[in-house]
Amino acid sequence: MNRIASPWAWLWVVLGLLYFFLPIYGTLDFSLRAKKDQISFLAYENVLKDAKFLGTLKTRVDKEGKAFDIAITPGKLKFSVTLSGTIYEFTLGAFTFSAILGVVTIFFSFLLIVPTAYWVQLKLRWLRPVLEFITLMPFIIPVVVLTFGLIRTFSRPPFVLTATESTTDILLIAGYIVITFPYMYRAVDTGLRSIDVATLTEAAQSLGAGWFTILFRVIFPNLRGALISGALITFATVIGELILASFLARPTFGPYMAGLGESKAYEPAALAMISYALTWACLGFIQFFNRGRQEPIATVK
Repeated sequence: MNRIASPWAWLWVVLGLLYFFLPIYGTLDFSLRAKKDQISFLAYENVLKDAKFLGTLKTRVDKEGKAFDIAITPGKLKFSVTLSGTIYEFTLGAFTFSAILGVVTIFFSFLLIVPTAYWVQLKLRWLRPVLEFITLMPFIIPVVVLTFGLIRTFSRPPFVLTATESTTDILLIAGYIVITFPYMYRAVDTGLRSIDVATLTEAAQSLGAGWFTILFRVIFPNLRGALISGALITFATVIGELILASFLARPTFGPYMAGLGESKAYEPAALAMISYALTWACLGFIQFFNRGRQEPIATVK
């Protein structure tokens, strides 16, 4: 039976690999055809040179002669650093702006999800089915419905968050937290189940640690692999998100890529390959940091 089933198993494996890799190969090949009748990285060079992709860096002399200063223009995607009388002005591009949004989303997701999942694991286990159901809601509710709900709710008093670019960015980050909630929560919950939360908490309390110390010096270090996994998946999701950023009219990577496809042919394919590479890099880092099982550690002193 195994000899008969083995060829069929290999057939389905090969078909699956072809179904997955042939479109990627086609996109890669097309992205290298920007020059007629030859293979080149012209499309990639054009993308990387575009100021709207990575941003621009300008320098000028500070007339006041300050030794050091930092100026940030909220919502305008600009910030400047003054160092030894020279001002370095950086304007964010679509990719760098999305990367910053991704980092901020990860930070606030940690602050929201880790304490919640920890407390449910420790004291409120009966709430786990409810919390797991909530984590599935972003999969059930389409992103476009979430987007219109956010806009209608937060474009009128008492919480008007769409009036300025800065508050719109806050709303955008909040939407990203909701969209990535399933991935981050699953990673954190898996990490918490792999350690003895009750024993670590009791040991820390016996040494005089408070809840803040337990959370940030005991629980967080023991969830290092899970947090890295959740962070990388969240980062990749934020980078590729399109609908929420489009309706909120923010210049992130997704809308930039969609807009570029309206006027260019080869550059969007190059952007798609860059996005693929970034996603695969995140998956590779997840595998690297999760090699083997780590023993629980505690750093209470």
